[in-house]
Amino acid sequence: MRLKLHVWRQSGPTSSGSFETYEANDVGPGMSFLDVLDLVNEGLNHAGREPIAFEHDCREGICGSCGMMINGVPHGPMKATTACQLHMREFADGDEVWIEPWRATAFPVIKDLVVDRSSLDRIIESGGYIAVRTGSAPEANAIPVSQEAAEDAFDAATCIGCGACVAACPNASAMLFTAAKVTHLGMLPQGQTERGLRVLDMVRTHDEEGFGNCTNHGACQEACPKSISIETIARLNRDYLRALFGEGDR
Repeated sequence: MRLKLHVWRQSGPTSSGSFETYEANDVGPGMSFLDVLDLVNEGLNHAGREPIAFEHDCREGICGSCGMMINGVPHGPMKATTACQLHMREFADGDEVWIEPWRATAFPVIKDLVVDRSSLDRIIESGGYIAVRTGSAPEANAIPVSQEAAEDAFDAATCIGCGACVAACPNASAMLFTAAKVTHLGMLPQGQTERGLRVLDMVRTHDEEGFGNCTNHGACQEACPKSISIETIARLNRDYLRALFGEGDR
């Protein structure tokens, strides 16, 4: 099938960008969305033109680097799917597709569809650790963990840090990301030592990085490719208030 792609092109952070239109021919239904961008870039390279810059790594829905807006939706029309796992069977012959980078002050555009997401790394750096001895595997039954806590921690830990929650939020908030990182450590016994400081430091860094406030719009959980619930934000808020008013980690 054939597609008409309208792609955001921007040469650098301080440059003004605009959409450019490309024809993608011979697109197969089994191709991923990134395969189509590769196809377009092959044509641009042969023509001696600058290829479209976009991020990718694992192409298996794990690393989170492939984030982009597709027809105004983070990662495209398929729920709980990253752009690299979006296949062209979801589109029809002759479709027009608009592709642009994440739009948030905290995610400045580096080039074309590539944005600087290092602000998310700094949130993790501010509190994403636990004070336990490392270097050897502990006895599996040494520290009992309830099934409910283990499942909640695992669900939160599936966050891949892609930034789709920020792109979907009308306030450009990264609170779902922050809550996931707070939760997956705070639900486990090993994470209790820094539980109070963790939530205070990570929320402070979130705000300092220029992300907006959460107003429970709910768009973040709809856009999340790992279907992380906004219940994690409610849990973060409870931990934050306890830590803020000195009521202890629990």
